Amino acid sequence: MAETLKKGTRVTGADREKLAADLKKRYAAGESIRALAASTGRSYGFIHRILSESGVTLRGRGGATRGKSKQR
Repeated sequence: MAETLKKGTRVTGADREKLAADLKKRYAAGESIRALAASTGRSYGFIHRILSESGVTLRGRGGATRGKSKQR
């Protein structure tokens, strides 16, 4: 489902299931929620909700953590 969806349009039924399967596959392949949102023209929250509804285990946030260094 490479085409962008009109922002604000409802996605229900078979279309929603097809979109969820596509997003699930792309997220599992390593794409971020923000990248998926940008490519589909939907919001971060919409993508997050669709992935959660389809049972995807969401990845944690990346970047530096604020803990003590464990090198020593």
